[in-house]
Amino acid sequence: MKKIVSFLTVFALLLTACEGPQGPPGFDGFDGLDGEIIASSAFEIELDFIEADNYEFIEAYGFDVLPTDVTLVYILWETLNGQDVWRLVPQTVQFNDGNLVYNYDFTQTDVRFFLDGTTDFTTLDDAFTLAQVFRVVVVPADNVGRTDITDINNVISKYNIESFPKR
Repeated sequence: MKKIVSFLTVFALLLTACEGPQGPPGFDGFDGLDGEIIASSAFEIELDFIEADNYEFIEAYGFDVLPTDVTLVYILWETLNGQDVWRLVPQTVQFNDGNLVYNYDFTQTDVRFFLDGTTDFTTLDDAFTLAQVFRVVVVPADNVGRTDITDINNVISKYNIESFPKR
């Protein structure tokens, strides 16, 4: 019996001393690009879409944006019971003569807000073109598919955004 216990003890020690192959190295809280920490930047902007500017507005970020980052834009759609309602752009409004689309595109240096659609922009009420409020959030592309980006509150929570500086 002592031989079996001794054999099992030696066998157990041999198994616990074995080591498998080392896996690939992971990140130490960095995104792997020159040690920069993955973070989200954001700002809020109020702008006017006017004919003289071809119903578009270009805003530089004012902070570093990595080539792999993604820009999300939300428009203040309405206020219900004192609560702001934000919608992910693009957003479409239907009229009798066509549609209006609030849209955007972005580069690594700026974001462009513009009106698109089939309606005659010159006939739009000022409520659709003046004092439009947008929130811009730049997030690391690796994380975009992991969050419901249609809800701005999910994005704010996920990326620990504390405020939207006004521009």
